[in-house]
Amino acid sequence: MHLLHPDEINQFRQIYKDEEWRFVTIPFTLNDVGKSQEWQKFFDQAYQFKIIPIIRLTTRFDPSINAWQIPSRKDITDLARFLSSLDWHQNEKFVIVFNEVNHAAEWGGTIDPLLYGGILKFTSDWFHSENKNYKILPAAMDLAANNSNETREAFSYLKSLYDFDNAIFDNIDYWNSHSYPNPDFAASPVKTGQNSIRGFTYELNWLKNKTGKNLDVFITETGWASSYLTNYYLDDYYLYALQHIWSDVRVKAVTPFLMKGSPGPFASFSFFDASNNPTVQLFSLQKAIKNFDVLTF
Repeated sequence: MHLLHPDEINQFRQIYKDEEWRFVTIPFTLNDVGKSQEWQKFFDQAYQFKIIPIIRLTTRFDPSINAWQIPSRKDITDLARFLSSLDWHQNEKFVIVFNEVNHAAEWGGTIDPLLYGGILKFTSDWFHSENKNYKILPAAMDLAANNSNETREAFSYLKSLYDFDNAIFDNIDYWNSHSYPNPDFAASPVKTGQNSIRGFTYELNWLKNKTGKNLDVFITETGWASSYLTNYYLDDYYLYALQHIWSDVRVKAVTPFLMKGSPGPFASFSFFDASNNPTVQLFSLQKAIKNFDVLTF
């Protein structure tokens, strides 16, 4: 599951009632540096609830440019040192190096794969030098983005990264994907194409063709928007994804977006509403998991 705030972890086992180890993705911002008590409690609870955190590095939002700031090297070292000061209770420590950088709003109001490539390498080198068994994932691409002043098509962006440094992907340990059912977060799971929930397969094939690498993948964002078009089918959509897509042996984890985004622009994705009541998303996913377990028993 994808969380926005550390205290949301308390609701996780209301969704997954089993005893299996499961993953959560959560952003960690520059404003979180120094909040030792809050974040140590998060890691303690994660271990208690048998949850493996995937930490997504984040800077600060700058309203003057309506975008997330580009990190400096000092920002990277501050993030790394603070995270290394905490007890994760985990051997492998998964870290995502920022988010959807083929959107200008996610990268200082600009699209700059060359600068991101340099930041990715520096971040990877620094975290690996901490000797804490960090595992580095790149920023996921928005696979539905086109070429415009505000966005860059995903594979065009990745090609620019590779052309700048054909060893750039030596700096990552796993792939990271946002494979959504587009268009409109409402498409059937049987749909194919890079903007479908099979999008990660196109990314892994591209990576294999360019570098020869066979990487496992974390799908750290995915899921359908709740609407009159999708609600009737959500049970079947989730079940089909579990059976035929997320069961791919290369998929290490799937963390649907979003535990709680209500009220706000992500309300239709939320598994709990603004009053902490379960939504159709939660009931549909639970039913699909139950049916999937019965079918695979």
